[in-house]
Amino acid sequence: MMFNPTDLLRPHLKQLVPYSSARDDYKGKDGVFLDANENPIGSITEENWNRYPDPYQLELKAKLAEIKGVNAEQIFLGNGSDEPIDLLYRAFCEPQTDEVIINPPTYGMYKVSADINNVKAKEVLLTNQYDLDSQALLSAIQPNTKIIWICSPNNPTGNDVSLEKIEIILKGFQGLVVVDEAYIDFADRPSFTTRLNEFPNLIVLQTMSKAWGLASLRLGMAFCSPEIVAILNRIKPPYNLSGLTQRTVLNALNNLEKKDQMVAEILENREGLQNELEALEIVKRVYPTDSNFYLVKMKDAKEVYLKLIEKQVILRDRSKVVLCEDGIRITIGTKKENKKLIEELKKLSN
Repeated sequence: MMFNPTDLLRPHLKQLVPYSSARDDYKGKDGVFLDANENPIGSITEENWNRYPDPYQLELKAKLAEIKGVNAEQIFLGNGSDEPIDLLYRAFCEPQTDEVIINPPTYGMYKVSADINNVKAKEVLLTNQYDLDSQALLSAIQPNTKIIWICSPNNPTGNDVSLEKIEIILKGFQGLVVVDEAYIDFADRPSFTTRLNEFPNLIVLQTMSKAWGLASLRLGMAFCSPEIVAILNRIKPPYNLSGLTQRTVLNALNNLEKKDQMVAEILENREGLQNELEALEIVKRVYPTDSNFYLVKMKDAKEVYLKLIEKQVILRDRSKVVLCEDGIRITIGTKKENKKLIEELKKLSN
C-alpha cells in the first residue's frame, strides 16, 4: 500500500489556508519593500535586522542539503528539535483520540509534548540492554497509533539501539516513525537520512546543538519526504527561525573542519573519562555510549548528585527514571572539567 502522509493528517488541517505574505510572491532580495510594516530606516543595533527573515530558510537549506546528502525539499528547520516534535503532534494527532508510542527510558520531550497536545503516549519499555523490544512495540500498535518515537543514540542511556529493529518498525508500521539522531555525530554509523527515499514514513531529527556547539542558536532539523515538509511548513509560525540564526549557521557550515576537530576531541576525552570513572569505588557501572555522555550507575546516586552540586559540578540525576535506577548522566567535558569531576568523585569515594 502506497504511504501518503495526508491520510494521517488531522481532518481539519486538510483544508487549512496557511498564513501568507507578499514575500511568498516575491523571492528577490532587492526592491522597495513596503509590504510588511517593517522599520525602513534600520535597527538600533550596529547590524541591520529590520527585515523579516526568509520564512523557508532556502539558502540555509541548500547548504545543509550539500552537507547532509539530501535534497533541500527533504529538510524542515525548526526552533530546536522541540519545534518539529510539537508540530508533528499538531499535524497528525487528534487530541484525546490518537496516540503515539515512546520507548522509555528516552528523551523526555516526546511525553511532555504529548501531554501538552492532549495525546496519549503509550510506553513500551526498552529491554534491560537498552534496546528496542520490536515485537512488543509492533504488538502495541493500534489503528489510532500515529507516531512511534525512537531516540538513537538514545538519551539518557547513550547507546545506539538496534538498526535492524528500527527497520522492522519502519516496515511493519503504516504511521510515522521518528528517529531522533541528536547525537549522531558521536556514533560510528551512517545516519538514517541515507534511507529517506527507501522509507516514506521515516522522519529523522538532528540538531546543531551538540557536535556543532550552537545550542544557544536553537536550530533543529527534520529530514523527511517533501510531502511531510510541506505539511509542517503549512502549520509552523511564519518566521520561526530568526535571521541571526540563519546567517550565523550558514557561516558556520563553512567550517566543517572545526566541527570535526571538536568531535574528535570529545571522543578522545570520552575514552579517558571512562577509564577514570571505572577506577572509582563509588561507580557501579559505566554503560557503553555512542554519544557525548555516559550513563553511570553509582552508589547513593542522588546523594552524589547533590554533593557535586555543592562543589559546582552539575550532572543530570536520572536515578528516578525507569531502568536507570542509581543512574547519573555525565556529559563529556573538557579535560579540565573532567579532571575536576574525577577529583570530587574521589573525595566522595573516600
